[in-house]
Amino acid sequence: MSLLPFCEWLAATAGSIALHESLYMYPLVESVHVLTLCLFVGISVLLDLRLLGVALRQLPLTDITKRLMPWMIGGFIVMVVTGVLLFYAIPVRSYQNVFFRLKVIFLILAGLNAWTFHRTIYTRVDQWDRDARPPGRARFAGAASLVLWACIIIAGRMIAYNWYDCDIPQSPFITWAAGCTPRES
Repeated sequence: MSLLPFCEWLAATAGSIALHESLYMYPLVESVHVLTLCLFVGISVLLDLRLLGVALRQLPLTDITKRLMPWMIGGFIVMVVTGVLLFYAIPVRSYQNVFFRLKVIFLILAGLNAWTFHRTIYTRVDQWDRDARPPGRARFAGAASLVLWACIIIAGRMIAYNWYDCDIPQSPFITWAAGCTPRES
């Protein structure tokens, strides 16, 4: 099953064309995306370093999350909305970009990591909230989050480059990984 026909339809909509061709709106959306990414990831790094037991060790995790979580959630919401708009502006190129696909995979893994953390070890945070060194599973979740968000940022940055675009001859693996379809002559 390919999402390419949907992406081609999306690319032909008036809103997608207008956003992509806009002199100011596309760069504005992209800038807001990057700024809210900084907000979200900056706070996430603080929380992850606390989970690793290397920063803010004297503060209970619940105090930190109580103060920072609203900002983190706000940044995440704006980051997702602007990310969807960036995809909407260039859906075919994004869909057929190896780095975009990697970014989506890393985003899913980061979401699963956060969901698993909040559904398991965080439910017992009262038992280890004040510990300078949280339990192993909490430390693992923090380390995984740091690695996954680094990968998301790198993959997101690489989306801008056309090394693996479908209109450039590629190896069979890249052609498959990017979802390229043979061009009709």
